[in-house]
Formats: sequence, C-alpha cells, structure tokens
Amino acid sequence: MVTFKTRLSKISKTQGKVILANDYDFSVKHLERKTLENIKQLHPFLCGIKLNFHLLLPLSGKEILKINNTAHRYGLQTIADIKLNDIGNTNRITTENLWNLGFDAVIANPIMGLDSLKNLVKSSHKHDKGVITLCHMSAPEAKLSYDMEIKMGKKQQLYQLFLNWALAAKVDGIVVGATFPKIIQYCAKKAGKNLSIFSPGIGTQGGSANEVISAGADYLIVGRTILNSKNPVSVAKELHLQSLGK
Repeated sequence: MVTFKTRLSKISKTQGKVILANDYDFSVKHLERKTLENIKQLHPFLCGIKLNFHLLLPLSGKEILKINNTAHRYGLQTIADIKLNDIGNTNRITTENLWNLGFDAVIANPIMGLDSLKNLVKSSHKHDKGVITLCHMSAPEAKLSYDMEIKMGKKQQLYQLFLNWALAAKVDGIVVGATFPKIIQYCAKKAGKNLSIFSPGIGTQGGSANEVISAGADYLIVGRTILNSKNPVSVAKELHLQSLGK
C-alpha cells in the first residue's frame, strides 16, 4: 500500500496543493449534495478535501462515506479535522471509525502528549493513514496559547514544542496558519522534508497564498475564500496556480 503522504504528494504534482475545507454556515442546506457538487465542480484544482464538525455532526455515516468515496473517485485525499486529543484507547477507536468512513488522515492536537501521539501515528500508519498535528492555528487569538512561553527542559514557545513532538513522532504534517508566515518559515527550515506544512487562513482570514508558499508551506487549506465567492471555480483555479508557483 501507498502512504497518505505519498498519495497526497502525487496528486498535488498535477492538481496543485489546495485542500478544500467544506466549512459551511448554518444558512447552507442539503450539506451532502452541496459537498458532492463542490467535489465534482472543483476537483481539477484540488488535491484533497477536509471535513470537520460542520459535516461530521449533521450527516450520517453513510453520507460521509459517500462523500469520501466520491472524492476518491476523483483522486482526492480526504482529511477528518477533529483536533483529536484523548487517551490512547479513545484515539484508536476514533480513528478506526474514521478509516471505516473512508478518511485518509486525521488532524490531531499534540497536547495529548508525545507518547500518545507516537501511538496514534503508529496505529494510523499501519493502515496507511495519515496524522496531521496542530502547530500554530490561523486565528489571531491563537497567539495567546501557541506563542505561550513554556519550560520543557529549556524555555521555548508552545508551537516550538509541538513542532519537536511532530518530528519525534514522525507525523505526516503539521498545521501552521497562513497568518503567521514567519512561523511557517521557521517550521519549514527546521523540519525540512520530514513533514509537510498545511496552512489554513488564506484570503478570508488575511493569509496570502503566494507568501505562505514562499515561506515553505506545502499545502493550502482553503474554505470560505472559495465557498463564499461569486465564482468558486475561478477562485479555486487561481489558488491552484499560485500553489504551483505560476
């Protein structure tokens, strides 16, 4: 079998490095149909899709599986964004259910601790699934926690500890917000090719696709900037080109 990281890298070479976050407002109805339409309409400009609680809570398992299977038919990888953070047994059972729903990877919160994170990565990789961990989120208030100075052997900021844990646990990637390009640059320099950087916060939250790609981000996670635009195809195509450096 081929790993999640390899699958995602392969499709990104031809379809760009944009991952569509299907994060909808309450006003959006018929969520399954809308998501399937997004995949069919936008897939030439995407390498993956991300589903979070906006869809995981209101939709049934059968509907989620259909969405993931449809994405796979178009070659896309699918990511469950639940910021998983629990004891080992709960993490294992949760991910087994996600894999049964067709997901290729999960986003987790490394605050669970290094040992638990290592176990999560080990169990996920046995199924050729991926683990992406939070390092620094895109919202402005994220500075209050992720920039917090801590002392774990030495003084450092929390996101630096999370990066070190990500490398030690051999996760597939980390999330670093597009609104913090200097932190992306720091992480990219330290991580090298050992993990991928997934960057949300493009457009609506103020992040620049060109800037974060230049800083070292590997993938752009984009939701409202595409979904709420008057011409989603045009916006997705432009981001697709930017992600390829064109």
